[in-house]
Amino acid sequence: MKTAFAGIAAAAMMLSAVGALHAQEIQQRKENQQDRIANGVKNGSLTPHETANLERKESALNRETRRDRSRNGGKLTNGEKARINHQQNGLSRNIYRDKHNAARQ
Repeated sequence: MKTAFAGIAAAAMMLSAVGALHAQEIQQRKENQQDRIANGVKNGSLTPHETANLERKESALNRETRRDRSRNGGKLTNGEKARINHQQNGLSRNIYRDKHNAARQ
């Protein structure tokens, strides 16, 4: 009985650690994308319109993430994490395209 309980406790701790890692990855990626936008503004590769559009999309994703967390007691489900990752991938592509198009400030 003790062995089974110890196994269950160890599995729960591992899942908790994985969840924390995903939360850190989401936060770090958000910060990296903000840095990329700021860099584009600084070097002139993003126009004010492109910057506003990217910031609006980033803000909407942040609101959605906060809403999902508040609905689940501060946690994100695996499905929500996958959806956020997919949306961050799209935002990353938008940042790249806007920074590398011919539009300049």
